[in-house]
Order: sequence, then C-alpha cells, then structure tokens
Amino acid sequence: AMVYGGTGREELQLNEETFWAGGPYDNNNTNALYVLPVVRNLIFQGKTREAQRLVDANFLARKDGMSYLTMGSLFLDFPGHEEATDFYRDLNIEDATATTRYKVDGVTYTRRVFASFTDSVIVVRLQADKAGALAFTVGYDAPLKHEVNVEGDLLTITCEGKDQEGVKAALRAECRVKVVSDGQTITEGKNLKVTGATEATLYLSAATNYVNYHDVSGDAAVRADRCLQRAVQIPYKKALENHVAYYRKLFGRVQLDLGETAAASKETTLRIRDFCQGNDPSLATLLFQYGRYLLISSSQPGGQPANLQGIWHNNIDGPWRVDYHNNINLQMNYWPACPTNLNECMLPLIDFIRMLVKPGEKTAQTYFGTRGWTTSISGNIFGFTTPLASKDMSWNFSPMSGPWLATHIWEYYDYTRDKRFLKEIGYDLIKSSAQFAADYLWHRPDGSYTAAPSTSPEHGPIDKGATFAHAVIREILEDAISASKVLGIDAKERRQWEEILKNLVPYQIGRYGQLMEWSEDIDNPQDQHRHVNHLFGLHPGHTISPITTPTLANASKVVLNHRGDGATGWSMGWKLNQWARLHDGNRAYKLFSNLLKNGTLDNLWD
Repeated sequence: AMVYGGTGREELQLNEETFWAGGPYDNNNTNALYVLPVVRNLIFQGKTREAQRLVDANFLARKDGMSYLTMGSLFLDFPGHEEATDFYRDLNIEDATATTRYKVDGVTYTRRVFASFTDSVIVVRLQADKAGALAFTVGYDAPLKHEVNVEGDLLTITCEGKDQEGVKAALRAECRVKVVSDGQTITEGKNLKVTGATEATLYLSAATNYVNYHDVSGDAAVRADRCLQRAVQIPYKKALENHVAYYRKLFGRVQLDLGETAAASKETTLRIRDFCQGNDPSLATLLFQYGRYLLISSSQPGGQPANLQGIWHNNIDGPWRVDYHNNINLQMNYWPACPTNLNECMLPLIDFIRMLVKPGEKTAQTYFGTRGWTTSISGNIFGFTTPLASKDMSWNFSPMSGPWLATHIWEYYDYTRDKRFLKEIGYDLIKSSAQFAADYLWHRPDGSYTAAPSTSPEHGPIDKGATFAHAVIREILEDAISASKVLGIDAKERRQWEEILKNLVPYQIGRYGQLMEWSEDIDNPQDQHRHVNHLFGLHPGHTISPITTPTLANASKVVLNHRGDGATGWSMGWKLNQWARLHDGNRAYKLFSNLLKNGTLDNLWD
C-alpha cells in the first residue's frame, strides 16, 4: 500500500503483485528466422539501413506486452479531522511501519500501518487517547470495474482485470477488509462505519487467480479469505512483533555510518533541497538504507520480482506498462541485493528467470534458430520474451537481455557459494543462456566471432558487433566456464566457450580515446545519451577494471566524461557505480549530489 497520511481522509492505495492486464498469449513473429541470414549479409555488405528496414518489418512482435494494474484504494474518512494540529508522519525503515499522528480538539489520534511479512496482510491500527473518541468510515474505490459487498464487519471487493491489445482480461483480484474495534461497527451503504471506539484494527488481504505464466486457474476468493482468517487469529501486538522481527533479520544485517549532523532532524524534503550545501552525510546513509527497504518490501521469496516503477504504482496504464525492463532496469533493481546482504531477495528474480526459460527457448528458436533461451527488452508475468510491437528495432532489439539476466544466477552463487543451488538450479540456467549466446554469434571467415545483428539498447543503430552485446556474451561465457569448473562437468562444452572467448571481437578504442560503442568509430563526443551500454564490462560486468585492464578503464573514463554528469535518475545510478568501479569516489559523489538536486522527489523516489 501507499499510505498518504491524510487527516480528514486517509488513502491506502492498494496493489497485488500478480494483478496485470490481459493474460497468457504467444507473441513470437515467425518471419524473423527466415530473414535473419539476409539481414546478416546486408550488415556485412555495409547496407545497415536496408538491414534495419528488414528487421523492422519482420522482428516486431504481435503485441507490446501487458500492463501492471492497481487494485484501487481504501479510504478512511474522519469527520471533523480536516483542521488537525501537531501533525507528525514517518516511514520507519528500521521496522517497516508507517505512522501518522495528530490532534483534534485535544485528542491525539494515531495510525500505524504495516504490510506484514509474516502474515501476508496489511494491518492498520487506529487509536485515540480518549476513550470512545475514535469514529471513521471505511470505503473503497478503484479505476477498474469492481464490486463492493458489505457484510457485518467485512468489506469484500472484487476487481476485474483489463483487456489489452486484443488480449482478454484473464485476471481478477479480490480484496477483503475486516474491521475489529472496541466500538460499534455498522453498515452504511457500501461502507463500514465505526463509532465510539478507542482503538480499531483493520486487516486487508488480497489475491488473484494467477498461478503461473500460462495458468490462471487459481481461486482469488479462497486465497484472500485464507490469508485473512489466519491473520485475524493473531493478536495485534504479536502480529507487529512477528513482522518487525522478520524484517529486521534482513534489514539489520548491514549498518552504514557516515556521521550525523543537526541536519538529520529536518524533514526529508528540506534535507534533499539543502544537501548540496553540505554537512548532511547521513542523508546518503538514509538513501542507501531506503533502497534496501524498498527491495526487501518488493522482492520476497515465493513472490514476484521488483518491477519497473515498483508495486506502489497507482494507474491502470502506467508509463512503460510498469513491466520488467530487461535491458537495464530489472537488473538494476537487484544490484544492491547480494552486496548489501539481501541474498534472499534475489530468489524472486531467479524464479522469474526460470519462468522465462520455456517461452524464451521458443523465442530463441523462432527468431534466431539457436539453442538455449533468451528474452528481449520487456517482460511480464505471462512469459513475454519477444521484442515489442510498436517500436523500431534500433531501440527495441535486445536479444542479449536474456544472457544479462542469467549473469545474476552466477552472482547469487558467487555470494552464497551454495553448490547445491548451482548444481540443481543455477547451472542449467547459465548453461542454456551461454548456449544461446554461442549460437547467436556469427563465425566470420577470418575465424573471429561477432554478434550480428546487434544494437546498443535504446541507442541504435543495427550493427555487426555492438560492444554491449560482446560484453554481455563475455560475461555469460565466463560465468558458464566458472560454473562448469566448480561442478566438474561439461569439459567439452567449456573448451568451446573458451575458444569463442579467445576469438570474440575485442574491445576497441576510438579516435577520441573512448571505448567504442559500435564496431565502427562513429561515437559522437557531444552525445550525452542516458544509456552507457558499452560500459557493461566495467559495471555491472567484470571484464574491464583499472587494475586488470587499465587502458580499457581509461577509455571508459573518456566515455563517462563525454556523457556528462547529468541524466535521468536510473542512468545517474549506473554512471555513479561506474565511476566507483574506476576508483573515483569524488566523481561518484558529485553524481550523487546531482541526483539529489535534479532527479529526486520529496519521498526519495526517482
């Protein structure tokens, strides 16, 4: 829930992570494989525009993908509370609770909200410090077709999904809201009205009929009811203790102390505004830990991975469909996971990758005639692995998104050293991704390997060997080689991977001293594009380093200087990390300051 913290009216905007538009569908374009040899020949003849037109005409998928949906909002109305005083509000990221407190006519009202990690319900606790002074109405509204039923102390809301791009809505969500109070609860139309209470507790459960990417046969009502019935048996104090204990077990593993000044007592909005004036180091600590809080809150074992704008989205047709963007954003959500000791939060991403394998194998075969699996620029919970439908392919073509995702499998093993995981789950995912990468490469007459066609995602153009594609292929092949050595298997295939690495077109340095983005030296030093795909090997990859490859590291620095110290928020995060990998902490700090000054909202979101 997003907790708005109002006085006269409180809004809890609700989401359920498996509530999406549309339903399962096949999105592959069967023309692609037939024209692929022609496209490659055109590229090597230098006829890239002709190749681009052919790719645009034959690789675009049938549909753009489905959108993540909001369930709507629960509203709590408090008559006469509009003119409250002594207002206080916080989000406590040490125990994952949100508190709102204020006074009306000498009475202090307190609300505490948490989304229970242990009971899978949202709990709202309302209290007044004067007996019988608490009175409010509970109601619900949503932008989608919905139905509200009221019975006793229970609201039951059924929310219908949404058709999209000709795909019928296959999902429905059910939300249940139970009110427990020491006052009187009565029905008032489609609302519940509480009067004469000193304290009250609301329990919200929700579920959909989603089972997996091709199965929507679940029973939302049974699931929601089961959660609610279990949760209301646990006393509030115990439920809060269980929630906080679970959360702190994860959150409390990492502490960061950069010092604290008087600025830390100011409201967050003022701290953001004044950060560049200096003397507020603990705001950096707060942002660091807030990122961990958000990942813990949106990526729990057994659930879905963190999506593009996050599960707190409040539209039915949000920007970029609020999906999984596999060409940087999904991966970026998980950069903090293992390095900040949140290995468990990686598990939903690993499950998501496992889900992609079956449809991704079909896409790999249908588009490229390869073994293994891959995905493209966007994804969703229905196994969407193809390019988009409504974007030109210089922007949209990203077959190395699958191998990039697969590198996270090795990272999880590298941190946990869980050999059983590698043997039973991880290795097959890495191996099949490496097989795709190996098969995708064009074995040229001179013995070298190159990725054709390829692009620098969202920056085009179609190329015979974009640096980004080669960097990702290096990374996944090295991971596959390492994994096979750990397990002592696949020696023959390992030798093939090693041979490809020896002959893969190397990184190239251009006329400005820059690491080239494409196979031709066409980089423009005035171009400050937000994507820095060709520096993948520097970060998040490991094939460029100021220690092991200082010449390439210096060429990467030229690129970052060309791209400048401003961009959209996620791009600033990427460049900031790359400066850190170049061991330039001061430059990374400068970008962090720019990010707070130009790209950060009052609630610390981008």
